[in-house]
Amino acid sequence: MRAARFGGICLAVKDPYEVLGVTRSATQDEIKSAFRKHGAKHHPDRNPGDDGAVQRFKEINAAHQILSDPKKRAMFDRFGAAGIGGAGGAATGPFGSVPIDLSELNIDGLFGDLLGVLGIRVGDRGHVQAEVSVSFEEATFGTTTKVSYQRVKTCADCGGTGAAKGTKLARCSACNGRGRVRFQQGVFPIAVERSCSRCNGTGEIVVTPCDSCRGVGLRGSEEETEITVPKGVESGSTRRIEGKGNMVRGRKPGDLEVTIRVRSHEFFRRSGDNVLCSLPITFAQAVLGDEIEIPTLDGKGIMRVPAGTQPGTLLRLRGKGVPRRVMGGRGDQLVEIQVEIPTDLDARQQQLVNELAGELGESVQPQRRTFMEKLKDLFS
Repeated sequence: MRAARFGGICLAVKDPYEVLGVTRSATQDEIKSAFRKHGAKHHPDRNPGDDGAVQRFKEINAAHQILSDPKKRAMFDRFGAAGIGGAGGAATGPFGSVPIDLSELNIDGLFGDLLGVLGIRVGDRGHVQAEVSVSFEEATFGTTTKVSYQRVKTCADCGGTGAAKGTKLARCSACNGRGRVRFQQGVFPIAVERSCSRCNGTGEIVVTPCDSCRGVGLRGSEEETEITVPKGVESGSTRRIEGKGNMVRGRKPGDLEVTIRVRSHEFFRRSGDNVLCSLPITFAQAVLGDEIEIPTLDGKGIMRVPAGTQPGTLLRLRGKGVPRRVMGGRGDQLVEIQVEIPTDLDARQQQLVNELAGELGESVQPQRRTFMEKLKDLFS
């Protein structure tokens, strides 16, 4: 602890390292982590009725402001509280004129719509997330589909006032109907305003609450809306619909964000704007060539398999892929050839294969010829 004098009164100034519970060699990441941990723990909104929470929260924030600034930290390490205005008439708080900043605390969503001691509102914006599943074909050519989701809406019985039918709202006595209250502490003499926590900034309070929403003015509702799935959309893409999210008192409705999930297909898979599929053919078709009926996204199609086609060959059907979102046109369909080798041959079939092998003799396929040539070079 260090002593500093403020306007003739001697105050005990806490060491910022002790406040955050870190060592003097702590890194910036360790300081930031300690600030978030202690700031969330001692935030006044999380400690209702604890008058000391306000002071502890200010000390934690001021300590972070000193230790997160290399110049202020160096001055404190060298001169103590006096080095950052902790002595003399310039001081205005437990660590001099250090401003309070909540941007690093990241408490959005932890305590809902926070009504902090400094009048900073960090709350839910009312956005809602949902998912919709579409088929491979629907994602390729586009479609319209309906999405069901839960949202918070204005209570229909009270019109959002929270008051029972036939009753009126009363002026809030805490803020005298202003919706804002002034806040001031002796160690922090600058008066600031914050939203009134009693009326949530509306200036009015419910005397007789609505039975349906219990005075909140909002109720949960099952909603259904229609969205457009554009051509060529990829799985995981999102669509945002303004005003279809939750109602938040004092704000406009949030948005609905829909994530599109594309179901897998029996034959096709996607690679960019191209569509891939596998096509099994017989040994005879691979050797002699053939015209084969294949599935496409547009229905049945005919593809020419050249004679001598090797396993793993990719044949291309132009313009049979996914519509391009930017350049226009469509990608291609790539067909991977899989040659099926016959099994369980009867005696006659085995004889024919043997005769064919004898006829082929030294006539080896191009891939095998290359392999044999490399093999000869290896052992020559």
